[in-house]
Amino acid sequence: MTLTVLLVIAGIIILSGIKILNEYERGVIFRLGRCIGYKGPGIIYVIPMIDKMTKVSLRTVVFDVPPQDVITKDNVSVKVNAVVYFRIVDPQKAIIQVEDYYYATSQLSQTTLRSILGQSELDELLTAREKINGRLQVILDQHTDSWGIKVSNVEVKHIDLPKEMQRAMAKQAEAERERRAKIISADAEFQASAKLTEAAAVIATQPIAIQLRYLQTLSEVAVENNTTTIFPVPIDFLNSIFKGKE
Repeated sequence: MTLTVLLVIAGIIILSGIKILNEYERGVIFRLGRCIGYKGPGIIYVIPMIDKMTKVSLRTVVFDVPPQDVITKDNVSVKVNAVVYFRIVDPQKAIIQVEDYYYATSQLSQTTLRSILGQSELDELLTAREKINGRLQVILDQHTDSWGIKVSNVEVKHIDLPKEMQRAMAKQAEAERERRAKIISADAEFQASAKLTEAAAVIATQPIAIQLRYLQTLSEVAVENNTTTIFPVPIDFLNSIFKGKE
């Protein structure tokens, strides 16, 4: 009876070493405190009471970087948050080289975000976000490479501007639109004056054209269904009258 119990216990201990890892998991094995590598996926065997296994997921991890207070290069205080995408490419390094790879990557992302955005001006932060995202990704990837982590993407999500800065930017945009409107109006006046100059040159060579213009004006006035009657009087005729009085 005692032998049977011992055999059952031994069988249970032996069977307890059978582990099943999913396709996206790897098991880092420590044998008597020494890392011997990682195994998986599928069925693996861990020697009970001798080996210790730590599971590591190889799926992409997405986490939000908490809002960070940043002072830009042109001394504007903003609050910025971001999202970081990373995954483990070397399970052994992720377990051995850093105590908590998730926490370490999170803290590194926060400090890097403040550092890079502090070197950029506000206009660059608002208009060149793709460039800043690329710089953040490269720097984070370089620092986490020794941890067996690959940072695939970093995106600045939201930039919270102070109310005073929002009003100033609104005024700036309004002034810019007024400037463009004035430039367009001035350009239109310039083009109109050029066309009038060309028309005057044509009329100067063909005096009868001014009479045709008078008739066209009369037809346009008649369309309005009013009682106004217009008699076009040539300027030359008026000048002759004034000269006669003198």
